[in-house]
Amino acid sequence: MALPDMDAGVGHSFGLEFDSIVIKQIQEVTGLKMEQDVIEMKSNTPDGKYMIKKLPGRPKAGECTLTRGLTSDNSFEQWVQKSHIGDMTGARKGGAIIVYDYTGSPIKRYKMTNAWAKSLEIGSLKAGDTSVLTEKLTLTYETMEVDDS
Repeated sequence: MALPDMDAGVGHSFGLEFDSIVIKQIQEVTGLKMEQDVIEMKSNTPDGKYMIKKLPGRPKAGECTLTRGLTSDNSFEQWVQKSHIGDMTGARKGGAIIVYDYTGSPIKRYKMTNAWAKSLEIGSLKAGDTSVLTEKLTLTYETMEVDDS
């Protein structure tokens, strides 16, 4: 029996799309998840036994970190600066993290609502080091949904 062709989802490359701007050179995405609270309902059965039933609760807001090589593009810095000065109308954006296959075609989108840049961390600056400088952008978002492209 042949297995379905599912190997197109290898973590080949990732992109960030907000306000119709696409940044394709994302090296790593961590912490991306959908989560909700769990409510425990405790009760007794008709025959007197103690019972705990777990129910879905409220969805939780999320947070993820994107890493890319340091470039002259200053869009990450501008985004963080908006939240630092309190311009939350300009800082909150809708967009997506996109996973691309080996041909560069999008295969999955993780759509986020009301996302804003919480922090920006620059990699270690060390004289004589030959490693690539990186910047890590931490995003916080209110909701996320998955869209198969």
